[in-house]
Amino acid sequence: MAGITLKEIENSLSKKRFQFAIKRFFDVIISLILLIVLSPLFLILAIWIKIDSEGEAIFRQTRIGLGGKPFTIYKFRTMVKNADKLFNKKVEKENLKNFVFQDKDDPRITRSGKFLRKTSLDELPQLINILKGDMSLIGPRPEIPDIVNLYSDYERIRLLVKPGVSGLAQVNGRGDLDVGQTIEYDVNYVMNFSLWLDFKIFLKTFKVVFMREGAY
Repeated sequence: MAGITLKEIENSLSKKRFQFAIKRFFDVIISLILLIVLSPLFLILAIWIKIDSEGEAIFRQTRIGLGGKPFTIYKFRTMVKNADKLFNKKVEKENLKNFVFQDKDDPRITRSGKFLRKTSLDELPQLINILKGDMSLIGPRPEIPDIVNLYSDYERIRLLVKPGVSGLAQVNGRGDLDVGQTIEYDVNYVMNFSLWLDFKIFLKTFKVVFMREGAY
């Protein structure tokens, strides 16, 4: 961070209030339109998930958002019921940067879940998070509390803007990235935030999703 404090970065972002207001306007409009247009798809996917495996169609989990505030994220369930109890990886300060959540052959992922992850359709319920104001279309990915509790001041830069459904890390590796690489991309995004950068990430997201890059 080369001597720059979190407060100084926060003050720099506050000078971009107008851009953040425009960003919020488009977040609400786009997510509302998509929720209406895609509502039949939501129903079809929910039914498929319920038929495919036991459990609720919607997965809920606590994530950390703007300013370190926790919120409940929504996703279509892609794993077996109580998959979190089968998660054996332990994250510690020493292995934080090299930690990788996703395995290419995770046995907990259901048949429908594999398709949903490959196509990123599992992320669609996060449109609700956007309308609620928890998230944005573009931003750092919202992390789980166990990871955030280990953050240094540098890593906490991620928390200075709302988390996003897509972001700089998502269009540059997604599941292929470890936590350290993801943090670097997200910090870079925060430090260089602009509507133009959001627009470029938004367009690149379609390519990444279409090519199914880094999705497991």
